Amino acid sequence: MENEAFQEDDGKRYGTVDNGTRQRTFPNGTDNDASHDNKNVKDSGGVVIEPIKLKRSVGLISGTSLIVGTIIGSGIFISPTDVLDRTGSVGLSLVIWSLSGLLALLGALSYSELGTMIRKSGGEYAYMKEAYGDVMAFLFAWTSVIVIRTSSVAIISLTFGEYMATFFPMCGSPENIKKLVAIVVIVTIAVVNCIDTTLAARMQVFFTGAKLIALMIIVVGGLIRLGQGHVSQFEDSFKGSETNPSSIALAFYNALWAYDGWNNLNYVTEEIEDPKKNLPRANILAVLLVTVVYILTNISYLTAMTAAELLSVDAVAVTWGDRVLGGAAILMPLAVLFSTFGAANGTLFSGGRVVYVASREGHLPEVLSYVHCKRVTPMPSIVFTALISIAMVIPGNIGSLIDFFSFTAWLFYGLTVGSLILLRFTRKDLERPLKIPIIIPIVFVLIACYLVIGPIVQDPKIEFLYAFLFVIGGLLFYIPFVFFKIELRIFAKVTEFFQLLCEIVPSPYEPDD
Repeated sequence: MENEAFQEDDGKRYGTVDNGTRQRTFPNGTDNDASHDNKNVKDSGGVVIEPIKLKRSVGLISGTSLIVGTIIGSGIFISPTDVLDRTGSVGLSLVIWSLSGLLALLGALSYSELGTMIRKSGGEYAYMKEAYGDVMAFLFAWTSVIVIRTSSVAIISLTFGEYMATFFPMCGSPENIKKLVAIVVIVTIAVVNCIDTTLAARMQVFFTGAKLIALMIIVVGGLIRLGQGHVSQFEDSFKGSETNPSSIALAFYNALWAYDGWNNLNYVTEEIEDPKKNLPRANILAVLLVTVVYILTNISYLTAMTAAELLSVDAVAVTWGDRVLGGAAILMPLAVLFSTFGAANGTLFSGGRVVYVASREGHLPEVLSYVHCKRVTPMPSIVFTALISIAMVIPGNIGSLIDFFSFTAWLFYGLTVGSLILLRFTRKDLERPLKIPIIIPIVFVLIACYLVIGPIVQDPKIEFLYAFLFVIGGLLFYIPFVFFKIELRIFAKVTEFFQLLCEIVPSPYEPDD
């Protein structure tokens, strides 16, 4: 059914039809706008039909900010102690941080080839669908949408609430207030992302810049203290190093989670300006920047406190600020607030695109792939992701549950990079603007396999089985609604209702020229 409610805009009239296009007419019945390209269709009445699709508003700087902003959350400010605890020495811990950054770079390079070869948003979903088919792609979307992405937004927002409460010590720390603050954060970033993708990208640049300034203060302060001779923690720095391979593997696991987010730009490929160039450049630049910042920040912490002190404090950056900055130490809690807000924005920004693409491919309700006809933002997918995130905030204590789903992230990372290897043989016809040496994805897949199997072998728990069953449980929805294409009439009514209420329309995929 056509939507007859055309919108006036500078003397032009816009309307929408079911196939995701925008009709444009002019007062004199002729086409007075030469800006449209030859993909548009004009009927005999002078109506130009333009496809509605997401705007390419993410450039090199905003793309790099998206990756950096989602990698750097609150962890580097609060308690980067796990790696040091597992390795047993300062020297080995810094080696682990460096090698983990290298592994993230291998993943970023692999995703860069995939993203420039398959220029669709959705990240892992799009690549696994191309390589393995619908079932694997659906299971990723199911797990990501219901647990991985939404839980990340919830936990980051709760962290924001925790630190906000520290500014009001007289009020205590009531849990309900923290949850309310977290919900306000989620609603705020959802509204911004629904209003304007460009505004969301600019906000990401601002908050990423703010957290990098805070980290630069820590780095510069550390370099100054090194120059003043505070080097005791780096003398004989490998003394006491752990030699147990299992402990070292767990140290890698902890460090790699600190780098998680290096793949986020691939979720918004269709919104990147010139993705053939900017996607790989942003991926590489962001990972290198974060690696350098992480190493220098850890060094700086150790110029102001001993390794034993670093292991014992909960908020490392705050303790560092108290000892080095004096009265300016208030900058550190503010840095955590900026960091968590930016990370939540970046996670919601990219996570909503998984919903958007999976819905467009028929793996989720179609209405979730629609975009606002005037603002051209994926409003339904953003709102859906935000609502599930809020639902996870309400019970609050979800961290223990999410820990047992963490291994699924590296399971899907390994499968995704494995698809790059598979496509080298099955789809030789695909254009590859970037082609990396095959040894890079092979090494990455082997390490990913160990990271998936290692925790289960080292500490087998029934919760890992529950998590696996949850992933496979997605087939209960895939078989009837995707494979057999069972359609409930109420879905059509609901879709029509939300189309009219929210002014949203379909957005079919259009390949680049």
